[in-house]
Amino acid sequence: MKSPRISYGWVVLATGFVIMLLGYAIRNTFTVFYPVIVNDFGWARGNTAIMYTLTMLCYGLVAPLAGSLVDRLNPKIVIASGGLIVSGGIALCGQATAMWHFYLLYGVMVAVGLSLMGFTPLSAIITHWFSHRKGLVFGLLGAGFGVSLVSAPVFQHLISSYGWRNSYVIIGLTAAAIIVPLSIALIKRSPGQHEADEPPSPSCPYSAGVPETIDVPPGPEWTVRSAFSTRTFKILLFISFCNMGFAQQILITHQVYFLQDLGYEPMVAASIFSVFGACFAVGNISSGLSDHLGRSKVFTPASFVAASAIFLLFMAESLGGLFLPLTFAVLGGIGLGITPPTCFAAVADYFHGRNYGSIQGTVILACAIGGALGPWLGGFLHDLSGSYIVTLVIVQVLVVVSGLLMWFVDPGRNRRVAH
Repeated sequence: MKSPRISYGWVVLATGFVIMLLGYAIRNTFTVFYPVIVNDFGWARGNTAIMYTLTMLCYGLVAPLAGSLVDRLNPKIVIASGGLIVSGGIALCGQATAMWHFYLLYGVMVAVGLSLMGFTPLSAIITHWFSHRKGLVFGLLGAGFGVSLVSAPVFQHLISSYGWRNSYVIIGLTAAAIIVPLSIALIKRSPGQHEADEPPSPSCPYSAGVPETIDVPPGPEWTVRSAFSTRTFKILLFISFCNMGFAQQILITHQVYFLQDLGYEPMVAASIFSVFGACFAVGNISSGLSDHLGRSKVFTPASFVAASAIFLLFMAESLGGLFLPLTFAVLGGIGLGITPPTCFAAVADYFHGRNYGSIQGTVILACAIGGALGPWLGGFLHDLSGSYIVTLVIVQVLVVVSGLLMWFVDPGRNRRVAH
C-alpha cells in the first residue's frame, strides 16, 4: 500500500517561510541599527526614521506590481531578482556616509527588492496550492516575518563585534547566498493556478454554516477595480493601514530605542525585542484558529489583547524592571501576530482568483502607507516631547479601532464567483 503523497505546496510554503525570514530580517535591521546610526552621525530621530518611512512607502507602491508580475511571469525569477536587489541594497548601506545614501539604498533599493520577494508574491503563489485552511497557511508563511524579529540579538552581536558598516555587508552577502539559489531551485507555481477556481466548498470549516449572500462583481473575475467597489475591501484596506501598518510598524521600529531610553543595555533591549518576535511568530501560527472560528472572532480579541499589553509599557516607564517589558513582549507579540494572517486570509476568502496577487498587493500598499507614516511620526513626536507616551496612545487607539472594524467584514459576503 502506497503512502499518500505530500503536496509540493508544503515545499513551496517552507521555502516561502525561509525567504520571508531572511527578507524581512533585512528590513528589520533598522530596529537595531537605528540607535547606532543616530548616535554615530548625530542626526535627529525623526529625520533618521524617514529612511524607514521611505522603505515602507516604496515597498507598498511596488507591491501591486509585484503581485501582477508573479501572476504573469515565472515566479522563481521574480523572487530571485528581488533577493538580489534587497541583499545588494543592505550590503551597500555599509558604505553610506550621508543621510540621502540611506534614503536611496535602504529606503528605495531594499524596499523594491523586498516587495518583489516578500509577502505579496509569495502569498499569490502559495494560496493557489491550498484551497482551504488559508488562515493556517498564511499564519505559517507570516511566521517567517515573526521569526525575523528574533534576529535582533544576532544583529546587535554583529554590530558589537564588527561595527555597523561591516555588519551590513555580512548580512547582505549571507542573504543573497541563501535566497537566490533557494528561490530558483524550489519555488514553483501550482499546476492549476490559471484554471478557474472553484468557490469555497460547503465542507470548508470557515464557510460551514455561513449564509452565501454574495456580492457579484461586474465581471467574471475579481479585479482591483471591482474589489474597490465593495465595502468589505475598503474596510480591509483601512484595517491593514491601522493595524499592520501604522501601529505594528511603530512598535517594531521604536521598541528597541524605547527600551534603551528606559535604561536597558542594547543587548538586553534587543533580547526583549526577540521575545516579542518569537511570540509574534506564535501568534502568526495561531491565526489558523480563524479557519474554524471565523476571522472576526479571532482578529478582534487578539487586537484587544495587544492594546491591553501596551498599558504595560506605560507602567514600565515608571516602575522599571524586566517583568513588565517581557510580559508586553509575550502578550503584545501574540496579539499582534495573530492579526496580519487573519486579515490576509479574509482577503483571500473573498477575492481569490487570477488577479489575487494584484489585489493582495493593494492591501499591502495600504499597510505600507500606514507603516511609512507611523515610524516617522513616532520619531517626530519623540523629538518634540522627549517621550513615546503620545505615540503609544495613538497605537492603542488604532489597534482597538481595527479590531472593531473586523466585525463589519461579514463572513460569507463578497465571496468570488466562479466563471
